Amino acid sequence: MDRVVLGTELKNRGWLAMAQNLDYDFIVIGSGFGGSVSALRLSEKGYKVLVIEKGKRLKAEDFPKTNWNLKRWMWLPMLRFYGFFKLTFFRHITILSGVGVGGGSLVYANTLPVPKEDFFTAPGWTHLADWKKELDPFYLLAKKMLGTVRNPRLETGDIALKKLAKQIGKEDEFEEAEVAVFFGDAEQKVADPFFDGRGPERSGCTFCGGCMTGCRYDGKNTLDKNYLYLAEQNGVQIQAESEVYDIHPLDGDRGADGYRVFYKRSTAVFKKKGQVKAKGVVFSGGVLGTVPLLLELRDSSLPHLSPMVGASVRTNSESLIGITTFDKKISFSDGVAIGSILHTDEHSHLEPVRYASGSGFWRVLLAPMVSGKNIFIRLYRLLSDLLRHPLKNIRLAFVWDFAKRTQILLFMQTINSTLRFKKGVLGMRSTIQSGRAPTAFIPEAQDLARRYAKLVKGAPVTLLTETLYGIPTTAHILGGCVMGANKEEGVIDKDHRVFGYENMYICDGSAISANPGVNPSLTITALSERAMSKIVPKN
Repeated sequence: MDRVVLGTELKNRGWLAMAQNLDYDFIVIGSGFGGSVSALRLSEKGYKVLVIEKGKRLKAEDFPKTNWNLKRWMWLPMLRFYGFFKLTFFRHITILSGVGVGGGSLVYANTLPVPKEDFFTAPGWTHLADWKKELDPFYLLAKKMLGTVRNPRLETGDIALKKLAKQIGKEDEFEEAEVAVFFGDAEQKVADPFFDGRGPERSGCTFCGGCMTGCRYDGKNTLDKNYLYLAEQNGVQIQAESEVYDIHPLDGDRGADGYRVFYKRSTAVFKKKGQVKAKGVVFSGGVLGTVPLLLELRDSSLPHLSPMVGASVRTNSESLIGITTFDKKISFSDGVAIGSILHTDEHSHLEPVRYASGSGFWRVLLAPMVSGKNIFIRLYRLLSDLLRHPLKNIRLAFVWDFAKRTQILLFMQTINSTLRFKKGVLGMRSTIQSGRAPTAFIPEAQDLARRYAKLVKGAPVTLLTETLYGIPTTAHILGGCVMGANKEEGVIDKDHRVFGYENMYICDGSAISANPGVNPSLTITALSERAMSKIVPKN
């Protein structure tokens, strides 16, 4: 349907919310990269918008000084922990994600690369559009909105990566990362430097390395400082600490008259419930929010949803390996979370990731890096390493200021394998859909980690879940509501409209229909910008 016809159809159906006794024109579920874009752009088109967010609204002073403060860092409602970082375990993958007003921007490493060519021509969606041509202008817009600049300072971990690049003959493939950070005066507040004074006052980056435990200095360009801030100036309402659990079409069928959205309090022992009505709905809860909700609703109030809900879930085929140095003169904490990137080949990338000094919680979950075909081989090799190198492992276990002495290496690839998420007894469960199961043991990643370790006089370590069970960890879970030519092929069309329902969209990581092979936040933002550009103004 072209935009002129769509505009006529929307007018004929009466988008005026008050005339139909609706509370809002649009309800956006989730406030991450997709939800924040949707809220701002819809408000600019004259729509009345409510954003419903499960997590809390946090200010700079609310973030913990270190990630040992689990109650302020982690999202574990059963333990009354209402932080902004969530750790989720599946049979085939462990997922790191963000919760709160601003979604993943609160915890991500604020690096914003554009994927390589094979992402845009991937078989899963290349027949739908010329994606490189379609997305190029929206990548530029997203970079501007997120305040993207080149990292101006290379620190210890970045310099070591540059040496590694030279060692493997890839020196020309090393570059400073493009990051969403304000590198201004760190000593005092200055007027908004990004939106002609319409944004909040800002302070410059202190290069403390604390980006992923919440920026306490207003240097990181999180979504509450750009998209969401501007959206609220336009009248968008953000309702935090609320979780959507049901959605009913008002016409009892495909939503032509709008939707009744049911929510409950997410941070209270007694879950106070409420409901609101809107003409349209935008799902922006990410893979861990949108997919389980739609799996539930497909069996109840939204039966016309595609059977492809939960299909084609993918990661960046990544590996996370820590390198702990024994050299007390080395500090890996200085700088932004990710300051550089090395393109090791046409499909693979390596980035050094850092935490601030004192944020060494991950040490309790780490073990020496080993590999093997099954748990018995890996357990044998783990015990052998502990017995053959007792002094090294004791030093690893008791190294002073683990975060300061540990550089995390993030290895990513565009090679495809997909999972399917299904309803399980205790929530979602994962199964293999196509290709090989995700693995924690990527030979290239382990070889690069060993080389890097020699350069910094250290030893590689990995999460115990990887060492024992071979389950990889990802911060970039994507898919589950992918695009298609019809509902047998995907959950949404190329413009993010949900098959089977009217005025319903999905704008988040679950809509990503190919493997970007790099940090996906910029791509989610660009795709959402494109989707919102297709919606006609209210008047």
